[in-house]
Order: sequence, then C-alpha cells, then structure tokens
Amino acid sequence: MHRLTGKSGGDSLIEMSPSDSFNDDLNGYHQHPSSSMGSFQQEESGIQKQQQSKDSVFFRDGVRRIDFVLSYIDDKDGERKQERRRVFEANLVKVGLELEIEDKSESDDRKTYFVKIHAPWEVLATYADVLKIKVPFKANDIPDNSEMPMNWLSTPFRLPEHIMQPEQDYFTAPFDKSKSDFFLIEDRDKFFLPSTRNRIVYYILSRCSYISDECGEKDKKGIKRLLNNGTYTAAYPLHDSRYWTKSKDVNCESDRYNLYKYWAGFFSFFKEQPLNLIRKYYGEKIGLYFAWLGFYTEMLFFAAVVGTLCFVYGFLTYDDNEWSKEICSDEIGGHIVMCPLCDKKCGFWKLNTTCNSSWQSHLFDNVGTVFFAIFMGIWVTLFLEFWKRRQARLEYEWDLVDFEEEQQQLQLRPEYETKCNSRKLNRITQEMEPYLPITSKCARTCLSGATVLLWISLIIACIIGVIAYRLAVYAAFASIMKDSPTSHLEVVGPYITPQLATSVTASCINFVIIMILNLMYERVAVWITDMEIPKTHLEYENKLTVKMFLFQFVNYYSSCFYVAFFKGKFVGYPGDYAYMFGKWSKLRNEECDPGGCLIELTTQLVIVMTGKQVWGNIQEALVPWLMNWWGSRKARNYPESLYSRWEQDHDLQGFGQLGLFYEYLEMVIQFGFITLFVASFPLAPLLALFNNIIEIRVDAWKLTTQFRRPVAAKAHCIGAWEEILNGMAVLSVVTNAFIVAFTSDMIPRLVYMYAYQPEGEMNMKGYINNSLSVFNISEIPLRNRPEDGENPPWFNTSITTCRYRDYRNPPGHENQYSHTMQFWHILAAKLAFIIIMEHVVFLVKYFVAWMIPDVPSDVKARVKRERYLVQEYLHNYEVEKLRIQLSQHGHSECSCTPMIYPSLTKHEVLSECL
Repeated sequence: MHRLTGKSGGDSLIEMSPSDSFNDDLNGYHQHPSSSMGSFQQEESGIQKQQQSKDSVFFRDGVRRIDFVLSYIDDKDGERKQERRRVFEANLVKVGLELEIEDKSESDDRKTYFVKIHAPWEVLATYADVLKIKVPFKANDIPDNSEMPMNWLSTPFRLPEHIMQPEQDYFTAPFDKSKSDFFLIEDRDKFFLPSTRNRIVYYILSRCSYISDECGEKDKKGIKRLLNNGTYTAAYPLHDSRYWTKSKDVNCESDRYNLYKYWAGFFSFFKEQPLNLIRKYYGEKIGLYFAWLGFYTEMLFFAAVVGTLCFVYGFLTYDDNEWSKEICSDEIGGHIVMCPLCDKKCGFWKLNTTCNSSWQSHLFDNVGTVFFAIFMGIWVTLFLEFWKRRQARLEYEWDLVDFEEEQQQLQLRPEYETKCNSRKLNRITQEMEPYLPITSKCARTCLSGATVLLWISLIIACIIGVIAYRLAVYAAFASIMKDSPTSHLEVVGPYITPQLATSVTASCINFVIIMILNLMYERVAVWITDMEIPKTHLEYENKLTVKMFLFQFVNYYSSCFYVAFFKGKFVGYPGDYAYMFGKWSKLRNEECDPGGCLIELTTQLVIVMTGKQVWGNIQEALVPWLMNWWGSRKARNYPESLYSRWEQDHDLQGFGQLGLFYEYLEMVIQFGFITLFVASFPLAPLLALFNNIIEIRVDAWKLTTQFRRPVAAKAHCIGAWEEILNGMAVLSVVTNAFIVAFTSDMIPRLVYMYAYQPEGEMNMKGYINNSLSVFNISEIPLRNRPEDGENPPWFNTSITTCRYRDYRNPPGHENQYSHTMQFWHILAAKLAFIIIMEHVVFLVKYFVAWMIPDVPSDVKARVKRERYLVQEYLHNYEVEKLRIQLSQHGHSECSCTPMIYPSLTKHEVLSECL
C-alpha cells in the first residue's frame, strides 16, 4: 500500500502555485494539518482498514473527502498499462489532486486496486473559476408569493420540507478566485457540493495526459481513453451512504438514503418528486429529466381522463350503432354475399361474419374520436408551452440562465481537442483553439448521412417483408381456419378470424424485428457520431439524438403508418385487383373489413406500444439487478473483508454517458404513439399514464440502488428533444386528421346521413347496403376465383353477384365498375375535413402559444434583480477593497471615495443590468 500526494507546476493542465493559495483564516476557516499538501507520515499507512466505516467517503485520515475513484486490475502482461497509470497519476498530482491507493490485498476480490482522489480547496477554487460555477453570495430576499389557493388539498402529496428544499435559497454569481471573500464561504470543505466536486475532478481527469511530454503524442489524454483501452476498469464518484440506511459518519449527508426513502419507492407514486434533492445529488441534467418526466406524467392525466370519457361515450352509444346492427342481422348481413378476400384460397363469405369486429370498431370509431383528435392537438400545445414556463423557472432556481454560452465556449469535448490538429484564432476570446477543417467535416457528415439512410432503408425493407408476410399468410389462415375447431368455441370462437390472426402475428413479428434492429443500430449510431467529432458535449448529444430518433421513428411507426394510410386504399375491384409487386407476385393488396381498418390500427398500436413499455421496464429493472446480484455474489469470496464504500459502488453498474439519452428516447417514442395515432385509440394516454407512474419510480429505484453515482453534469434545457417534440406536435395534427378522414368511416357515414339517406331522415338505416358495390360473379377472372372446396356449403350457382367495399357503378350500367358520384362527394368531404380540422387546430395552437409567455413574469423579475444585485454588490465590494488598500498605505485619513474608482448610483447600476 502506498500514497501519492503532492503539488507542483505542470503544463498539462492548469498549474498550481503557492501564490494560488488563500488566507487560511479567511471567513473563519482553519485548515486541518492533515489536509496540507505536504508528504504524510509513514505511520499513517499502518492504519488498519477495519477501523474505517463501511460508509466512509474520506481518506484514511478521516478529513479529506473522496471526490472520485479509479479502479484497475494489475495484469501480468500489463507493463504499458502500468506506465500509463504511473504517468497519468503523476500528472494528476502535478495539477494538485491528492491520491490514496488501496492495495489489491485489501479489496474484497483480492485483485482490484482502488485509487481514491481528493481535490483540495486550491484545485476546486481554480477550476470553479475556469468553469464559471455559480456560488452563493447573498441569501435570497425576494418573498415567495407562489402559494396556491386551497393549498391544503395537496397535503397528502407533499414531502417533508427538508427533503423538498435541502438547501437555503441564495442569489448566486460565477465564482471568482481573486474575490473569494465576496462569497458566502463558511466552511471550505462544504462550500462546494459533492456533485460539483466530482464534476470538477472529472473535468480534470478527462483532459489529463497519460503519455510523457517528450513523446509528443498530444492525443493521448483523458480517462475515457484509459477506460477504453483497459488501463483502468472503472472511474466513478461515490454514493454518500448505503441506500437502505443512513451513514454512521456524521459528516456524510445520506442524501442517497433520503432519495430511496422518499422518492424511489413504488408506494411513493402519488407523492411529488424532490427535484431539488435530485439536482443536489445527481446534478442539473438528471434533475431536468425527472422534472420533465414528472410534468409530462401530470399532463397525461388530463389527456387520459378525456380519452377515457371518449371511450365510455363509445361504450354507452353501443346500442345506437345502426350499421353494426345491419351487419349482424340475418335479414341484411346474413343475405349479403361478399367477394373473396384473396385469390384461390379464399371463398365467398357472408357479411354477418364480421359482426364482432364491427361492434369493436364502434368503441373507437365514433363522434367522440373526432373531438378527442382535436383535443389532443390543443393538449400537446399546452403541454409544450407550460413545460417552457416550468423549465424557465427551473433554469433560474438552479442557476442555469446563462449556462448555454459557458458550455459552448468552455467545455469542449476532450476527443475534439485531441483529434483536431488544426488551430485557428477565436475572434471572441482572441485565443488559438482547435478546429475541424471544412473538407474533413463535410466528408464525415456525408458518410454519416449515408449510413443513416442505409439503415432506414433496411427498416423499410423489413416492413415490406412483414407486409408481404401479411398478404401471403392471410390466404393460408383463411383456408385453414374455415374448418378450424376454434370456430366452434362459444366465447372466443367468433373473434378468431383470419384478419385477427394475420394482424396479431404480423404485429408480433414486427415488434421482434423492431427490437433486433434497435440493438444493432445503437452501436452504429454511436460509432458514426464519434466519427463526426462534435465540438461540445451538447453538440454530440444533439447529433446522436437526431440519428437515433430518425431511425426509431421509422422503426416504430412505419407499420402503423402502413395500416393507417395504405392498407385497403389501393385494392382495386374484383375484375381488376391490385398486387403488391405486380400480378406475377400473386400477393394481392389487403382489404379492410366492412367496419373499416381502424380496429386493426388499434391492434397494431396496442401491441407495439404496450410491448415496448413492458419490455423496457423489465429490461431497465431486471437486467441491472441480476448483473449486480451476480457480481456481488462472485465478489463475496472473502467474508472478512470490510466491503467498503468504493468497493460497494464498484460492484454496481455504470450509468454511462448516454444513460439519460435512452431514457429520453423511450419517452419521446411513447409521446409519438399517444399523439400521432391517438385518433385510433383514445385509451393510449391512459396506458401511457400508468406506464409513466411506474417508469418514474423504476428509473429512480435503479438510479439510486443499481447504478454507480453518475458524474454531475449541467444542462439548461432538455436539448434537441424539445425541437423533436415540437415537430411531432405539428405532425400529430396532420396524421390524426388523415386517420379520421381516410382510416375511420366517420366521413362516409356523415355524407350518407346528410345527403344520401333515401328516406331523408337523420339516421344510418340502409348505410351498409349503400356502402357496398355489386359485382357479377361470372366476370371474376379465373386467377381470382376460389379453388374447388374453398367455398362454404351454402354457396350455390343461384348466387350470381357478390359485394365488395367501394363506391362503383353496378354491372349493366353504362359506366359499370367506375366510381360513382358519391365516391367523389365523400373524397371532397374528406379533403375538406382535413383542411378545416388542421386550420382550426393550428389557429388554436398558435393562439395558445402566443397567449402563454415562455418565461413567467416573476421569473423575469427575479433574474433582473439577481443581475442588479451582482453588479451592486461587486461594485461595493471593489470600492471597499480599494479603501482598505489605500488605508493600509497611510491614506486612512481620506474618507472619500477614490476618484480612480468612482461610485455609481443605483440607477446607473440597474440600467447596466437591464
């Protein structure tokens, strides 16, 4: 066991020099002798590990906090890795970090070394200045007038105040190392939160070189590359306690325990989320995700209520469904002979065999569906606008108002810095910075775009394959199931039809293909994004977001688009059917039931959406738990081991840089299901609501119990996801308008009732007979006629005509089998409905967006006041500091303000801020 500590100049990162240190007695702070930067006594290394607490997050002196941990296994043939570690750790020491190494003999598996890293005050202050981290300088004096009327009603949903507000509210300003006494520093050890400390240390680790300067290889930098090449096995900050019990160390906050107790438990599903505590422990980026997910779930409640009412309306009007009664009646549906639905293997059939599907279709295809489609177009606008306001409030409360600029300018990706050999002058900072030549950038972008198009083409090819399966298998099901014993079952027999069997099996196959392609594409998307070498972390995530979303959009929604907008639309008629790949393929295009294709779209949506959500939750919860259980089981071969805090965290799963990305992606895909196709399934928001209630607690549970503590990161918004949600909101209005017009039978029914009802009454009597055209059986080509034995026993030569779903002239008419005038009236009504619905919804959307400001007025006032106070306090601080300096030089008799730093009036300071 040995220790490496020290501080010296170095040019790999920021140099630390004796002049960088502060007055030890500043703000009442007294430095502990054991935390100084000198060497340590030899007898300290003799401290037994067993004397430490299992939850200790400090070095063995019990004073210096462990801000980060690196682990590695010393391979037999690992000389190069040893040299990299030696140089890397030496460079960390040069920067000012302090290291303590745990020998493998004291680890629970007897083969892992642990390097514990502590960032002393000088390092934290230097990099807080570099990163412009905001810290408190004055307690917030603006009264909170946000009390809601009848606030007592929310009491059952509240958490204790110390959980909801773990920190006092302050006005903050970017840290300036030269003005340290301007800020409220009571205790240097606790001034920077652990999440801020680990963020600073990771910034250093990601830019520290692991090759000697004389080698001249500038790209050999960063902990990420060392993890990739196996030099280190893991790098992570520590949890502050075990999740099921508080830490016995009084200096540990036990925030992890509080999060598990008040947030991660499933029985807390009705409680509010402790967002401030999440932000304090995990950082702003993760805090914003849970804030967005919670807000989305709250808004889903209103959509779920309205959707359920629309479904109930369909259920209550069940008995008023005149067209289903006609289909089911023996006098009408029992006498209508329908043309075969496929070639050779399908026989003639009677309309009343679709009785059950027509009743099911009415539950979703009714007047309430039109209302709900319009409502969802307005709901999605309200959701996005109110989220902007909520996000603006969080930006102010979490000190993220000016963060975007800092992130773009200061937090370049280490990979960008090392791979870009060219340098150019930044006109803003007047410093030389790395850049990627335009030719290289264009080539990389073109290759990336071609790869994405190739994979999207692969998805489309798979979907075409599934469609071909549907066409080929339908004929087989139709032939097999006419004599199937399931048709004689009393309860489920009537529901098991060739259409249902084809739809369900095709949907399941499609879901399996979706899952497989997802697994394959994820690695490709990361690879091509790495190849583009984005400049900042924000740019990297945005590029990856666009690639993954485009792929998953096509992957998840293409089958729904096929059923909604293509199935049954290009069928032809009995004398001239349309085929998928031409007549040689014998794959005749699918027809819709007389009740419409909406029920099949509903089936497709339920299988893909529910399957994805169930599989996602199982995968998210079960896989990490099993891996952790197996890892800890193998590791506990030495029961006498202490199993320390860093060892416990080492056995957990790594959250990964893209862990949050996949959580957003999952929810945005769900958002597409409940907006793009909601007109076909009003209960989709209700399913999404139940899923999200579970999702929040599953995400909280796995993050708190199954994963290592992620490195804290800042983000001022949800990034590219916001633009994607806006795009889907606009697209959802169009898709729902087309679903109501072309997939639903709502428009043909209304046209019939108002214009073609023979008795002139406002009812649907006679609709089924009116909506089916007539064809002469003798004119059906031989290639389309059923084979011998395929027709049912009741079919005989006395039946000369069959019916099919279309609006065409009957045989014997001068324009036989051409479209009737009613067809064109219905088409005109459909187009008119689309135009009217889109314009109405878009007008309401834009009016609502205009009426609701993105930033609440009280937040604007608070931001302006904080900027004013920063200016005023900094001005007063500089004046007072100058007075003290002059008085120390013998000018104490002068009580006036020095003319070289004239005082400004409050009015002038305020005008500068505004």
